[in-house]
Amino acid sequence: MTKEIFIIANWKMNPQTLKDAERLFAAVEKIAENSENIKVVICMPSVYLGLLSASAQGGIAFGSQNCSWEQRGPYTGEVSPAMLKSVNCDYVILGHSERKAIFAENEEIINKKLKAALAAGLTPILCIGEKEDEKEQMKGVLENQLTGCLRDIKVGQISKIIFVYEPVWAISTSGGEFCSPDYAFGAGLLMRKFIIDHYGKYTGNKAKIIYGGSVDAKEKNAVLYIKEAKMDGVLVGAASLKAEEFGKIIRSVSEISN
Repeated sequence: MTKEIFIIANWKMNPQTLKDAERLFAAVEKIAENSENIKVVICMPSVYLGLLSASAQGGIAFGSQNCSWEQRGPYTGEVSPAMLKSVNCDYVILGHSERKAIFAENEEIINKKLKAALAAGLTPILCIGEKEDEKEQMKGVLENQLTGCLRDIKVGQISKIIFVYEPVWAISTSGGEFCSPDYAFGAGLLMRKFIIDHYGKYTGNKAKIIYGGSVDAKEKNAVLYIKEAKMDGVLVGAASLKAEEFGKIIRSVSEISN
């Protein structure tokens, strides 16, 4: 394998202190420095972004877990894409299942955020996935989400987006039911076919599609999603908060990427 593989950490609302965040980041940075063909991105709470990026050695990219669809103005509590870009943040997670379930974000909102992030030069990490009771309608659910989120997105912008297949029923906060590599492979094919059908074969085949949903170091399941499900990487939640476990994921994926 020679293509670049993405290993993206989603720290969610963790760690609780700057000191803990610095300690975790330093440990991961040390592990990642010798990993070839691996792009490690840490999406952390925005309060840590400027502080940690200022002392970073350059081996890890920074991402946010959300952004506003506005670039400036009277939007109390919001963080604009331009603000993120100004503190060396290059990526932003959009449409995560927790944002949809807890904060009622829909495809219209995600679409607005996607456009704002792209306009500011950020790389959106766009999450798509079905709930437990939607498994039998997975194809339609994925197509509907992609249609809504990508409304008015141009062909040239697709290559700037990282697509995440995130089955809601597989994430740890929903019980973490195991999503088999075969199932993830099928979902990835559906997503790629949608992009090909709407944006052309060249763009669709080049699109970056990764997997997110209870990714951990047990039985090297991150490797399975890349080797067997043919994903371009993984989005890691809880396991990314444990430097040793996240390090195992990085090392195991690095071994198959050389």
